[in-house]
Amino acid sequence: MGNTWPELKFPDLKETLTTVQLWAQIIGKIRLVKTPWLNHSWHVTLYVSPRGLTTGSIPYEQGIFQIDFDFISHQLVIISSTGKQQHMDLFPRTVASFYKELFEKLAFMEIDAEIYAKPNEMEAAIPFEKDDLHFQYDKEQINLYWQALVKIEAVFTRFRAKFRGKCSPVHLFWGAFDLAVSRFSGREAPKHQGGVPNIPLDVMQEAYSHEVSSSGFWGGNDSFPDPIFYAYCYPTPETYKAQKVKPEQAFYSNDLGEFMLRYEDVRNAADPENALLEFLQSTYVAAANTGNWDRKSLECDLTNFEA
Repeated sequence: MGNTWPELKFPDLKETLTTVQLWAQIIGKIRLVKTPWLNHSWHVTLYVSPRGLTTGSIPYEQGIFQIDFDFISHQLVIISSTGKQQHMDLFPRTVASFYKELFEKLAFMEIDAEIYAKPNEMEAAIPFEKDDLHFQYDKEQINLYWQALVKIEAVFTRFRAKFRGKCSPVHLFWGAFDLAVSRFSGREAPKHQGGVPNIPLDVMQEAYSHEVSSSGFWGGNDSFPDPIFYAYCYPTPETYKAQKVKPEQAFYSNDLGEFMLRYEDVRNAADPENALLEFLQSTYVAAANTGNWDRKSLECDLTNFEA
């Protein structure tokens, strides 16, 4: 991969991304039902790994297990602390086929997981076992997308390090399939009104129970056909959207209520990492200043810290 950020073309990527998002929802729901609930649904997420995406360790009756997407060898890998492991090939296959084989592999490993077997945060919630509509899988495209996630995860981690307040891990929510990192002021927020397709209101209200400034990366959809970085805060002060943010290509979307920066603009910047850090920092400052956060207590810089 070197230092070059990969080129992502949404028309080439979108069908594969939809299929992998649905596969990832199945994996994420397995983590959800086997893991104690963490604040803001942090127990359901996936993480960028050196080969793809991973659940990390999941507790179960015989110890712990883990499920990994390997976007280099194009396999799904299931391992457990009992020494058992199973592999599934990733290729153009239906969601129904993926779902059926996965649960056969889990049964062999004596991992019992009963999930809500329909998608969340998607308009068309076809039951996984009946979904023969989504089956595209382009190995080159998903590998490029993962390479982008590797670059982005490293920058998000650097950004996360300069905050001593409550902050999420850098993690991927499989509902919208976005990589995100969120900072919190420490104060409670007004009850969220919901509105996301196929997600319970109480889940949304718990996720947004406290004031938050969140940034992330999303692959796009037909309505917005560009991989893009986003930043928003909840609640949203009236003056938030009028704040100056960087770099110059960043803009505010009135339709989505978020600041946005196209991935391609970051990729083509003279210093992509710095361009993305500017976006993350300036949008956070916009949220913290308009929301009257206690920045002095919440922020830190341990760059020169020696253990």
